Amino acid sequence: MSADRPDAVVPGPVLVVGCGLIGTSVALALRDLGVTVHLRDASASHVEIAASVGAGSPDPVVSPALVVVAVPPAAVVDAVRAALAEFPEAVVTDVASVKGPICAAVTDPRFVGGHPMAGKERSGPMAASGLLFEGRAWAVVPTADTDPEAQALVERVATSVGAVVRRMDAESHDRAVALVSHVPHLVSALTAGLLTEAPSDDLALAGQGLRDVIRIAGSDRGLWVDIIGSNADQVGGILDDLATRLDDLRSAVRNADGSVGEHLDRGRAGVARVPGKHGDQPAEIATVFVSIDDTPGELSRLFAAVGNAGVNIEDMRIDHELGRPVGVVEVVVQAGVAEHLLTALTERGWAAFR
Repeated sequence: MSADRPDAVVPGPVLVVGCGLIGTSVALALRDLGVTVHLRDASASHVEIAASVGAGSPDPVVSPALVVVAVPPAAVVDAVRAALAEFPEAVVTDVASVKGPICAAVTDPRFVGGHPMAGKERSGPMAASGLLFEGRAWAVVPTADTDPEAQALVERVATSVGAVVRRMDAESHDRAVALVSHVPHLVSALTAGLLTEAPSDDLALAGQGLRDVIRIAGSDRGLWVDIIGSNADQVGGILDDLATRLDDLRSAVRNADGSVGEHLDRGRAGVARVPGKHGDQPAEIATVFVSIDDTPGELSRLFAAVGNAGVNIEDMRIDHELGRPVGVVEVVVQAGVAEHLLTALTERGWAAFR
């Protein structure tokens, strides 16, 4: 992690309450900055694992400057209140993905709501990474009572671990995450659910498109039941809108009329509005497909070849070919350099195509 990032130094010690994926990742990122971190969790094994990977100390802390509450949404209010009472000088923040109920219940000026937009399908401390927040949005959601100095500290922490701060009120936050996170997760789960009784021969035809759609459906069930329940009003409203659009699309499909294309065009327009990496406006991109052997070192060789061509990779995906020890790597680059990359890879002996 870059030592010359502005405001990279965070005062310690910091107490992280909850050693799951996010809490342990926060701890690891702060430890990388040289901050003293202490760990606490209802599960002694989670604390032990988090400490073993270098996230911090399991020893009690006397007077933390900051407490990061990283417990499931339903437990956040009680955990925040307990931290505020136990440590009367500390700033307390949380990382829950729903803010309305929490910010309404906690009015102490030392509390600052927070939510890093980062995660994985895997959960728990073993899945944690100190680089999890690099380039990700971190919503900072103060209440009407929040002390500006407490807010500034939480924003400095978010910036220091590589995140991009987005200041929001609780209602705007919950509406936004329902749209960009919670409803997409449910749609992914519904699609994956269609596969449970599908014939095996049908599933043998599955390609990368299906895997992209259902990837997040494999996430922790209990956590997502909690999240959806905590944001039910916002999620329900968007599901109502989605249901109306689905009815329109279903009618268009059954009637085989041209309005199917209108739905597809609207989808393409929505994709174009999603910010690119680092929050930049999305650039026009193109994909170069490269066939590689499914053997150790091949992916590293491909990355080196792309780098030698002077091309930056915007994104990538790997699709393994059915029944063959080879795969196809989709190398996503800015559209203006795609032909150059294709030529460079072909000249170096790669089986590349567009």
